[in-house]
Amino acid sequence: MLRLELAESLRSRWFHFYSVVVIGLMLLLIGTGISESRVLGFTGLSRLLVTYIQITMAVLPLFIIVATARSMVGDREAGNLEYMLAFPVGLGTWFWGGRFVARLVLILLPVLLALGIAAVFGAVKGHEIPPWRHVGLYSGLTAALATCFLGLGGFFLSAVSRSTEVALGASLMIWLLLVALLDLLLLSVLIKAQFVPDFVIAIALANPLQSFRTASMILFDPQLILLGPASYVILDNFGGVTGYVAWALAYPTLIGLSFAGLGYWRFAKSDLV
Repeated sequence: MLRLELAESLRSRWFHFYSVVVIGLMLLLIGTGISESRVLGFTGLSRLLVTYIQITMAVLPLFIIVATARSMVGDREAGNLEYMLAFPVGLGTWFWGGRFVARLVLILLPVLLALGIAAVFGAVKGHEIPPWRHVGLYSGLTAALATCFLGLGGFFLSAVSRSTEVALGASLMIWLLLVALLDLLLLSVLIKAQFVPDFVIAIALANPLQSFRTASMILFDPQLILLGPASYVILDNFGGVTGYVAWALAYPTLIGLSFAGLGYWRFAKSDLV
């Protein structure tokens, strides 16, 4: 089932468009010569990767939501579920292996390829390439963020929604909520009301996007100088860089798997065809 789903998705237009955007974004950043500039101490490949990471944080969840929100309810509306479930495999195997893992692999593949292009570019230019554990940790952070939005938007909302429009609309609302409301409106209100700094930072880090952003910064700025005084609260409460990176890897992954599990439970209890 995994091989069948991968082969089918590799021929789909959404994957081709998504790959062009993700890889093209890296090529565009390389073409602009951004690795030759210096901003706040970042230069070379570090500067290139930091910029790419921050842009990916906004682009990746949106593509996941748009491409996968129709994964379950769309098949039900098109009548494909009856055909797919006719295969001699269990429902859990089809849901987790044939759908969830396959979509996760397809989402991560272009990002990993873009990182590989950046590493090759840095080697050719003679840039000081960051330790490979940083590249591995960023890949892990991307996988955690992808798992979060794939489980929440692509499988939970798609499994509980009655139509494709409802699933897509609800997914976009959640994305806007995390990007705009929690990051801008709510935090501004809390800061203006002079809430305790620890509480404001806790609200911010409860947002998977903010956890991803901060962890991506901490790989290249271990002291979190860019965050100012907030860095002391974060590093003290999480026990340093290692503790926070572990949180940023585990927290979004747990959210995604939990919502995907709820989606599977709802899907198994509903009228499948």
